[in-house]
Amino acid sequence: MKRLILLGLIGLACVGCSPIGPDYERPALDLPDNWKSLPSANPALWKQAEPADEIPKGKWWTAFGDETLNELVSKALDNNFTLKASLARLDQAIAQSEARGAALLPTITAGATASRTLTSANRPGTTYDSVNVQTVQNDYRPVAIMTYEIDWLGKVRRDVEAANYTAEQARADTENVKLLISAQVASSYFLLRQYDEEIRVLSIVVSLQEKLRSLVEKRYNEGAAGRTELAQQMALTETTGAQLEVLKSQRNVQENLLATLTGTPAANFSIPVGKLPAHLPAFPVSLPSSLLERRPDVAAAERAMAAANAQIGVAKAAFFPSLLIAPAFFGTDSTNMATLLNAPSMIWSIGLTATQTLFDGGRISANYRFAQAGYAGTVANYKQSVLVAIQETQDAMSNIQQYDRARIKQDEGVKNYIKAYQTSLIRYQEGLDNAQTLALIQQNSLTALRIKWQLHGAQFLANVALIKALGGDWEGMTKPAPKLSMPADADILGSVKDGD
Repeated sequence: MKRLILLGLIGLACVGCSPIGPDYERPALDLPDNWKSLPSANPALWKQAEPADEIPKGKWWTAFGDETLNELVSKALDNNFTLKASLARLDQAIAQSEARGAALLPTITAGATASRTLTSANRPGTTYDSVNVQTVQNDYRPVAIMTYEIDWLGKVRRDVEAANYTAEQARADTENVKLLISAQVASSYFLLRQYDEEIRVLSIVVSLQEKLRSLVEKRYNEGAAGRTELAQQMALTETTGAQLEVLKSQRNVQENLLATLTGTPAANFSIPVGKLPAHLPAFPVSLPSSLLERRPDVAAAERAMAAANAQIGVAKAAFFPSLLIAPAFFGTDSTNMATLLNAPSMIWSIGLTATQTLFDGGRISANYRFAQAGYAGTVANYKQSVLVAIQETQDAMSNIQQYDRARIKQDEGVKNYIKAYQTSLIRYQEGLDNAQTLALIQQNSLTALRIKWQLHGAQFLANVALIKALGGDWEGMTKPAPKLSMPADADILGSVKDGD
């Protein structure tokens, strides 16, 4: 018994040793002092990158104030099959982590044998003079068997550590899928609404061009216009109609995409025609580095790096002997069921097994180098993920500001084109301008109106891109920016109608 206790104490002491291999340390990676798009730096907001994907990301899509969008995102997060698959992978990773953790404890199994054996009378005896007889014997043997690997180098602990980090990586991957799906739903929805606005504009323009074609045709019949003028106006009307059909097709594509994202068959899904929201989220005054740290893909890359670091310890432990408490069992053995539980029937055994690889053709060394290279690769991936996060954030902020400026300029351009169109239409009716001049101004006005809505849609897409780049919303985002000072379509298109 003293030896048994001593063996157990040795095993516990070995388990208490520091695990083999390098302890994980996150590589230093400093973020920039400031964004190009922000006026000044606040050093208090910047520090070394430390992934913190547990920071709340918020229901950022509600900041746009669109109930249809809110319903679509909610439905996608509940029903999207890509997300369901990611959640299943997370469950697998958690289960795998628990399974690896079980290796820290002994494995105990129970078994029993019951046999009745006829022994040969002609079997070899203990001496040549002994006489054997044929006998029949019973044997009853219930036992509990224990096996346990003494983690004296920390190999098992490193393996458990790697599995835990892998599970955390799977959790971050799932959060990233949620972010990507919600951002894709928002982007697709805003693009669909942009097409709605363009379709509405083109539908009115087609109606106006058909009226102009009737006017040119009337002048042609009266001899006041040539065949070329009539053909040009007819071609312009048909071309605009073709653009309208293309836009409807593009809208259908986005509608079908939203169906798939929300887990609904496209054949059973439709979104009524609507408009882009009247407000955009307020542009951030400052962006602390902690917002970048919540990006799930950055967190996933960091967890992958930690798991790879732990695998170095697992690979290094293979250079050393493995210690196993085996064979170890406790039970009873008797030829009679009545005496099976008596003290004299007790049997037990305990032993220590050590194994060491002497030659494997360099396999262990190759596995160790493989683990080291794997860690180096994850470090590079992590640093790259942070740089990509910085780039995407900078791109999105720059796009928001540039699109805001472009939209203001385009508003003025639309107003001037409409004035030019009204003037040219009156001059054409009075015979002062030819059809070619009118057609050119018509086409330019149409292009200006479409660019107006394309820029408006791009503003929303850029805001979604910033949300995606930051991994969620920002302080003050729920406070909408001032209402967009864009001339209403009713005013623009109505003035065109008045000119007819």
